[in-house]
Amino acid sequence: MNGGFYRVDKFVVPEAAREEFLLNVLMVHEVLQVQPGFMGHSVLEQVSGPGEFNFVTIAQWESAEVAERVKIAVQTAQKACRLDPQALFQRLGIRADIASYRPVAA
Repeated sequence: MNGGFYRVDKFVVPEAAREEFLLNVLMVHEVLQVQPGFMGHSVLEQVSGPGEFNFVTIAQWESAEVAERVKIAVQTAQKACRLDPQALFQRLGIRADIASYRPVAA
């Protein structure tokens, strides 16, 4: 993954919430992969301790402007599914660190 603009989201997910969390991730991925300017998406998982998982999702976009437009498309899809990510995370005990990154010129 070189160039472009990156959205990197980190989640700490209790074991009991893992399946429902992954269903949400898959729904978002379906929306992402059909968006203009989408360059790739990875989902990484790590067992972080008894009953807890760390997930990192990385999406690459052509530019920050494209990523912002896609954010609106994802929010629209979530509303259509009656999904409120903040309420979902609170209900399931998921902690999230959401951030955007750009490549550093070497």
